[in-house]
This record gives sequence, structure tokens and C-alpha cells, in this order.
Amino acid sequence: MHTGEAHRLAFDRWLADQQAAGSLRQNASIAVYRDMWGSFVAWCLGQVPIVDLDTLATSDLEAFQAARYGMKAADQSLSPRHALRLMRLIDRVIRHHAADIGVAPNTAVFDWLRAHPEIRYAESAVADPLPEFLSVGEARRLITFLSEARPRPGLSASRRHAHRAFSWQQLRNRTALALQLGAGLAPGDVRALDVHAPISTGGRIRDRPWKVAVPGNGNLPARETPIAPWAGELLEHWLQVRTEAHIPGDRLFPSTSTGKPWSKEAHYKAAKAVLEEAGLEAGEGGSFKLRHTFALRQLRRGTSVDEVARWLGVDPEAMAKYSRVLIGPADVV
Repeated sequence: MHTGEAHRLAFDRWLADQQAAGSLRQNASIAVYRDMWGSFVAWCLGQVPIVDLDTLATSDLEAFQAARYGMKAADQSLSPRHALRLMRLIDRVIRHHAADIGVAPNTAVFDWLRAHPEIRYAESAVADPLPEFLSVGEARRLITFLSEARPRPGLSASRRHAHRAFSWQQLRNRTALALQLGAGLAPGDVRALDVHAPISTGGRIRDRPWKVAVPGNGNLPARETPIAPWAGELLEHWLQVRTEAHIPGDRLFPSTSTGKPWSKEAHYKAAKAVLEEAGLEAGEGGSFKLRHTFALRQLRRGTSVDEVARWLGVDPEAMAKYSRVLIGPADVV
């Protein structure tokens, strides 16, 4: 007899990973998620045949939502925002379950939300504006521009001379921006990094960083996040130049040759200047659009919402703005 053990186990495993990553800490929030998932499981088990997570379809979600309209509204079960929150939870758990058993993720929730804009857009766009991000062309142009600061094997004498013309500050600025686009770091993350943050151990190329350890910073928890190969190459070059310049201190990106910390204002101006030099508008959000571009690229590649949230150091709930972009026709690289 089907007891719903698979449904409960899927939730428990998702919850355990959330707690291990520090994304869910409050007992009250955990209790709410358990109740929400419990209501969904109860409905699944009450169907004939029972609705399994692997075969959940948009028609099942349609029937589930329709059944909820027979409930009392005192528990906010009729609220579009509550429905959106519940659907997101279902999506996260079944995607985590799919990753656990090594199958393609079930897109039923995504497809259902696309067909129900009144639920999909239940959260105010004013309170949670869509993120700005780079187009495919802009991202490629910026990657090419930033990568020009690193030497490549087989360069001509004139090109090697051009690389020597880069000051360490110019290389610092480009590498810092590369970590925002290639690793999804926030500006505060970049300034908080120390020289031990780049991790090359276990990578495919010796001495080349492939991920970075980000310390806790304000509201963002300590975490590790992968680095795009092109950004890893630039970071490897920066580490060499930093060592050759004999810059003291533990700051990965210092403000001065004496190792003084990089101030928020100075970092903002440096990032803005690099973007403008690359032919891009910095805009009101400054370099944050690079972080948003990283997140959208990872999601489009099929990385789970929970995994990208961990890399960014945010609660999965904060990923809603990206979901609204992904439903549209936007492209990112």
C-alpha cells in the first residue's frame, strides 16, 4: 500500500540540505513549510491513482488548486501569494528529488505557473523588481574585454608588451569584475575575499582556481561558489601579479600597494569605470547586473534554484525575481 513515504522522504532530504547550507534556520519557517508540504501530500495520497512526484503533471496541479477553493479562506489558502509560495515549494522539492535519483527535473510547476499569470505575478513587481542583466552580446563583449588583461601562450612581443602595460590596479579591477560575472559575487563579497579564498585543489588544471570560498558578509552566509574557466584564468594571473608586486596583507583585492582595504566607494567607481571602458552602461544597479547575469545563466543551464541560491548566498525565496525573467524570452550567456 502506498503510504506517501516517498513524498515525505523527498521533503526531508530537501529540508536537510537547506539546513546544512544555512538557507533555513528558523523553526517557525520550517514548520510552515512542513504544513504546506503536508497539505500537498495529503491531496496526492487522496487521488486515485495516487499522484507520484515523478509523474506529477500540470493537470494534477490544476486539480489540486481547484480542490483548495473548497477550503476555508481563514488559512489564506485562496491567496495568490500563498499559492505561489506553495507552488515554489513543490517545485524545489521535486527538483531536488530528481537530482537525488539522477533523472531530468519535472517541469510541471513551471508549466503551470506560465499558464496562470495571476499566480505567477502575485508578488508585486514594485516590491521585487526584475533584475537587470547583460544580454548575450554584452556578456560576451565584457568577457573578451576583461580577458585581454591576461597573457596567453604564443603571444607576439608586441602583445606581451601590451600586457606589461597593465598596472596592477587595472588588473585588480578587471579580475574583481570577472568574479562578479563569472562567480556571481556581490561587490561586498569581492571586497571581503582574502588571499586564501581562491581554491585550486581538486581542479582540472594545476594552480588554476575553479571555485572561491566566500566569507560571511552582512546578510550573506559563508559559502563556496564555482568560477567560470575564463574568470579562473584571470584570477590565476592576478594572484601571480599580486605576489610579484609584493603586496602585503591578506586582502585578495587591496586598495593600495601597502595592503589597505578597498573601500566601498572606491570599488564602485573602479567597477563603473571598467564597465564604461568596455562600452557598457553601469546604470543604477552598478555592477550588480553581473551577479544577476551569472544567476540567470546557471538557471538556464538547468542548475537547480536551491543550488544557485546557495552559490549566491541567498534564501531560495529571493530567487523569485529570476523565475519571472526566465518565463520570458530573455537570453543571457
